[in-house]
Amino acid sequence: MELKLLNAQGQADGTTPAPETVFGREYNEALVHQIVVAYQANARQGTRAQKDRTTVKHSTRKPWRQKGTGRARAGMSSSPIWRGGGRTFPNSPDENFTQKVNKKMYRAGMTSILSQLARDGRIAVVDSMAVDSPKTKPLAQRLKAMGLDSVLIITEALDENLYLASRNLKNVMVVEPRYADPLSLIHYRNVVVTKPAIAKLEEMWG
Repeated sequence: MELKLLNAQGQADGTTPAPETVFGREYNEALVHQIVVAYQANARQGTRAQKDRTTVKHSTRKPWRQKGTGRARAGMSSSPIWRGGGRTFPNSPDENFTQKVNKKMYRAGMTSILSQLARDGRIAVVDSMAVDSPKTKPLAQRLKAMGLDSVLIITEALDENLYLASRNLKNVMVVEPRYADPLSLIHYRNVVVTKPAIAKLEEMWG
């Protein structure tokens, strides 16, 4: 498998070999969908809460007498069938949204995404993305020259200058290989990987 190689100016500079085990897998749409949904579900916090008929603030007085009014029987206005009443099955703060994904499935899903990005020409390799200072403007100009307006940068180690320079750029994210997640790989239009990071991806997912 060959990936597009970019020079320091962001211009195409031939290709570089990449491991087939990471960038040569067939695309499995169902598996990718499953790991993305699981990733989003595992990020959810069970902080929402609703009230049932015992906790909603209503009077326990019977709204009208049992018989003789022509209306349906009613016990109290906190009933779930009344407007403003309590919920029948309320959401609780300790609700658990986590979904289990096996390691082999997650590995297969990640390599499936990376392989499809490679086939679509949305992933490129650079020698290094290091910057001299934590300034946003030079990095923004460099990415613009490379034609990258939405990019996930995967580096072998998180460079502090690069991280600080990219922080204020809306569609730019810098991560280490171990923090690359399926949602980010799909969300950003392009992915740039440094050569040392390719070896780490192979070690993790190969």
